[in-house]
Amino acid sequence: MGYLNIGKLVNTQGIKGEVRVQVITDFPEKRFKKHNKIYAFKNDNSEPIELEIDGVRKHKNFLLLHFVDKDSINDVEFLKPSMLKINDEQQSNDDLKPGEYYYSQILGLKVFDIDDNYLGEIKDIMDLGPNDVWVVKRDSGKDLFLPKIDDVIKNVDLNNKKVTVNLMEGLE
Repeated sequence: MGYLNIGKLVNTQGIKGEVRVQVITDFPEKRFKKHNKIYAFKNDNSEPIELEIDGVRKHKNFLLLHFVDKDSINDVEFLKPSMLKINDEQQSNDDLKPGEYYYSQILGLKVFDIDDNYLGEIKDIMDLGPNDVWVVKRDSGKDLFLPKIDDVIKNVDLNNKKVTVNLMEGLE
């Protein structure tokens, strides 16, 4: 089973079992709802800790979460710091508009130009504001940086794990 990052538990909040979470999902209102199950992963590569949310509120640039049966700071102190994740089955493509993808769907796809020449494999995605930049690891030479715009990304075929791009002048 795979997991997807949705937030980082950075600290406790008060003494009643709340934790402070830095959100890293585009769907916080869906991921952090009462009764949702999420998983905490400690930095020591231990097994995931299943948690059920029973309280959510905003505080400054963070979300404050409270979990079922975690009513004291002593019950949640051991969780910090940890990554909060959902499992693959909790992810829904209903969240996406046409032409949008989860990072996990894009990483590892093979990239070809419009003449079907192999360029490399997508190894990273940089979130640079107006549009993402897909980083392609080439077999030889420097990485290729492709802005996620319609003029460059011509087709994304998730079934065949292939992306077709138009290498505009200056991108090579």
